[in-house]
Amino acid sequence: MAQFDLHPRRALGQNFLVDSNILGVIARAAELASGDVVLEIGGGVGVLSEYLAARVAHVHVVEIDRTLEPALRDALEPFAARSTLHLADALELDLAALDPPPSKVVANLPYGIAASAILRTIAELPRVSRWLAMVQREVGERFTAKPGSRVYGVPSVLAQLACEIRLVRQIPRSVFYPVPRVDSVLLRLDRRGAAVEPQQARLIRAAFAHRRKTLAASLALAAGIDPQRARELLAEIGKPVNARAEALSPPELLALSKALL
Repeated sequence: MAQFDLHPRRALGQNFLVDSNILGVIARAAELASGDVVLEIGGGVGVLSEYLAARVAHVHVVEIDRTLEPALRDALEPFAARSTLHLADALELDLAALDPPPSKVVANLPYGIAASAILRTIAELPRVSRWLAMVQREVGERFTAKPGSRVYGVPSVLAQLACEIRLVRQIPRSVFYPVPRVDSVLLRLDRRGAAVEPQQARLIRAAFAHRRKTLAASLALAAGIDPQRARELLAEIGKPVNARAEALSPPELLALSKALL
C-alpha cells in the first residue's frame, strides 16, 4: 500500500485483506485444485489475487476502484498467462462472457455488495460449484437463516434452494486493514441444483417486499397477485391464510411461486 500510495475508500466499503496467514484457511475450505477457474470479486491490493493465481488454472479478478490497478497488475504480472483483471462493477459486469468460465468464486467481498454478488453469481454462473467468501457476520447469518428467524429473507431462500450453505469459521478483524468495526465470517456454498428461475425469484422477492404484511398482501402490493388466490394456495399446503413469507420454507415458497405463474 505504501509502494503504490493506496488508501482504503470508505465509500466503497474497502477493508483490504492484508494478513497472508488466512490464505491457507481459504484454500483448504475452497478445496482449490490446479484445474479451477476462480472468480475473485474485490481484488483489493492483490493479496488473495496473487495467491489464487499461483495455484489455479485461471483467476478473474474484478475490481471497481481503478486506483488499485497498479497494485493488482503488479501482483498478477508473474501470472499474466492465467489471470485477467476486470476493472468494472461486479454487479454490472457481463459474467456470462468471462472466458474461461469460472468454476469457483473465492473472494473477500465488499460489505455493501456481498449478498447481491453471491445471488447474482448463483443465478448467472451455472458452472460455479463452490463459493468461499469472507462476508460480514450479519450477511452470513442471513444466508444460513431458517424460517421464522428475523433475518430470514430473500437471500436465505434463493441461496438455500440452489446451494448447501455453512459458516466455516469466524474471521479475526485483524486480518483486514483498516480494521473493520464489524465481525466477519467465512461462508461456503456448494451448489446442489439450478438457480431459481427469474420469474419465480421475482415472486419470492415480492413475498418479502412488505414484511409486516401477510404474504398474500405483500404479493398483491409488490407483484399484483390476486390475494385470494395466494390465500387458497397457502391453505392447500397447510399454512394459515394470514401467514407471512418468513413462515414458509424455501421449498414451500418455490412451490407457491410456481403455482402463481
